[in-house]
Amino acid sequence: MEIDLSGKVVLVTGASRGIGKAIALAISASGGSVAAHYNNSEVKAKELLSQLNSDCELFQADLNQSRETINLFEQIIKHFGRIDCLVSNAGYAIKSDAGGSTEDWIADWNTTMNINLLATGVLNKLCIEHFTDQGGGRIINISSRAAFRGDTQDYLAYAASKGGVVALTRSIARAYGKQNIKAFNIAPGFVRTDMAQEFMDVYGEEYALNDIALPKLTEPKDVAPTVLFLASGLADHATGCTIDINAASYVH
Repeated sequence: MEIDLSGKVVLVTGASRGIGKAIALAISASGGSVAAHYNNSEVKAKELLSQLNSDCELFQADLNQSRETINLFEQIIKHFGRIDCLVSNAGYAIKSDAGGSTEDWIADWNTTMNINLLATGVLNKLCIEHFTDQGGGRIINISSRAAFRGDTQDYLAYAASKGGVVALTRSIARAYGKQNIKAFNIAPGFVRTDMAQEFMDVYGEEYALNDIALPKLTEPKDVAPTVLFLASGLADHATGCTIDINAASYVH
């Protein structure tokens, strides 16, 4: 089955690399217009844009700053006139020693929550308002298996933030279905991305490989087709669901 997203505008946060890049490429290849968000990776973002169709555009914002998150949404609406689907993919994880300085731990916690949960919540809220006015839309939030099984002691904030994303997504699905707004959650495990590499630099790649059922690590391209399927509208009655993509390392 070939998915056609022609005429659809899809906002993908964290699109310059990793899972976000794979999602942006898949949406573009299906004819969709990608509003590709990035923060610091301007070179990689421009490389991505050169691979997307001509209806796509880049938008920069620091999701650690709520005002920039709001401006991002407003800039996309100004440029495209609409958003049909939000893919909230941008994520942040930092090793934060719970046995270290409490002040440093709090700073790490706040940054993690700002990017992973608050920015996701703000964009979800703005899209709900927009989708209500235009007659519907879809939200796909990228969470993590850590939301369900937890994470290591150094990544407490990451797991907590992703658990919040799951609750947010389910609440939206329940509250706004009658407004033709669908919300889905995807929970990847270890995926070969820059963020996961930082974790593996600490714990080793064998730690990740020994934790999954398949012989090789999940790649970003393994996540993108599921996002594409949900964005297409072919699975709208799965609204509120969580789809695990973690090579059977955790099934909830």
